[in-house]
Amino acid sequence: MRGNLAILFFELGLLGMTLPISEAEQRVEATKTERFSFAPGGVIRVNSSYGTLNVEGWDRPEVEIAVVKSTQKYYELKQRENAATRLERVRITTERISDTELAISTHQDRKISVDYEIHVPRDSRLEIHHGTGQVLVANVTGDIQATGHRGDLVLMLPDTGAYSIDAKTKVGVVTSDFAGDLHRRRYLLGERFAGPSATHRVYLRMGFGGITIKSFPPEAEPPASVTARQ
Repeated sequence: MRGNLAILFFELGLLGMTLPISEAEQRVEATKTERFSFAPGGVIRVNSSYGTLNVEGWDRPEVEIAVVKSTQKYYELKQRENAATRLERVRITTERISDTELAISTHQDRKISVDYEIHVPRDSRLEIHHGTGQVLVANVTGDIQATGHRGDLVLMLPDTGAYSIDAKTKVGVVTSDFAGDLHRRRYLLGERFAGPSATHRVYLRMGFGGITIKSFPPEAEPPASVTARQ
């Protein structure tokens, strides 16, 4: 038994000796932040996004879009310049159609990871069409339409509002803190949740993954991943 432990510790020691070599390899990243003046109550469309998308409402009459693109592989120093050119294949374009209409579109390369941090006026209307990955929307009181192909869709809504919720998955679970009826589809793996008619409309669809709708008091802090920059 002691002999086996000695061999194990010896192998771990060799592994530790190789760490400085692996530390020379890094992911290549590119960060971009844009800001636009934007009137409250306008519509913001997010088209063809993928990866991690966080959208949070705030009190400012502007939209802030911060995007981090990164390679999925790790590269040594001499390879990073070539790897950086691959980041340019993912283009995130913003079109300010008017003071009350903004479109954010992604032109994709699936081998590049993308993280979006978007801040919008609190009562904005959202139309999100997401591919694969997680979507988190927090503290937005306007109408929300969000669809995804594969991943998780999470909404954190102030409990002071009245929401008409229609949420459905093809394969996955729907959970909600708000009142409504949950239906499990016979012979299929998806669920549908429908709430009563109300002022604000929330329409959610996910192909493969879950939908979670949480209620929180207005004085509560939003999740750390979508906390507004100071």
